[in-house]
Amino acid sequence: MPEYGYFLASEEFGPADLVEQARMAEQAGFTSLWISDHFHPWNDAQGQSPFVWSVIGAISEAVSLPVETAVTCPTVRIHPAVVAQAAATCAVMTNGRFRLGVGTGEALNEHILGDPWPPAHVRMEMLEEAIQVMRKLFTGEEVNHGGVHYTVENARLYTVPEEPVPIDVSGFGPKATSLAARVGDGFITMMPDAELVEQFRKGGGGAKPVMGGTKVCYGPDRDEAVRTVRRLWANQLLPGEMGQILPSPKHFEQLEPLITEDMVRDGTVCGDDPDDHIKALAAFAEAGFDRILVNQIGPDQRGFFDFYRTKVLPQLPA
Repeated sequence: MPEYGYFLASEEFGPADLVEQARMAEQAGFTSLWISDHFHPWNDAQGQSPFVWSVIGAISEAVSLPVETAVTCPTVRIHPAVVAQAAATCAVMTNGRFRLGVGTGEALNEHILGDPWPPAHVRMEMLEEAIQVMRKLFTGEEVNHGGVHYTVENARLYTVPEEPVPIDVSGFGPKATSLAARVGDGFITMMPDAELVEQFRKGGGGAKPVMGGTKVCYGPDRDEAVRTVRRLWANQLLPGEMGQILPSPKHFEQLEPLITEDMVRDGTVCGDDPDDHIKALAAFAEAGFDRILVNQIGPDQRGFFDFYRTKVLPQLPA
């Protein structure tokens, strides 16, 4: 049976709020945490973007839940050797309860230093090489690496966990899923897509964990919840590659008029009907996911955790 976790949104909340939400998640009965890793929010209405590694350090002292980045891009903005050091330290601070979720990233976060934003196939090449570099460093041995995209000289991590940090790879289509199956310790996606799960497992993923995330907006007024989603997270309903190639929050804001309230109603669970929330999570379970993580959109975090603690989590398969 799948496990159920909570997805912390760094784009929408500051460090103190994220730590408090981690506490509430543990008290509500969630068994793990994801946390997003962004330099920018998707739009100014979200309004936050703390440095994820500092927040994880605080979370490690506040709760005992496993934590994973969902997801870190270790290729452009931060060199994979530095990401490896950050991940290894997080694993030590959480007593081995940290997983590193990685993906090919978005221009929104990764182009900020003026680096060119490569096409998708190059980004996947970079990600695969970055994973190789990080795995070498997790051994605690000195690493020298001269690759197509990265150079590492005389680098050694002295603070490492007893076991190497698991690296899970995010994918939303066949090519990225194939990469995850070949090089990942697990697979991350945001859709309850049974075909992608099957591709991952048959392509080399085998019994490795498959994890999925979804966003909801709990609230007693469904129409108000719909408006909250449209105001804060219209970006999640944009089609195609726009999420990967638009360079700044203002560009996402320019496209928000394309997302209607009806699209939000059709695409996001809103309101306080437990059956709607249970059905959304069950779709991931039926597709073969091992861990399902849910994020509450908007300010009513305490109401959400009370609702899930009493009305949703007790009715999910366990």
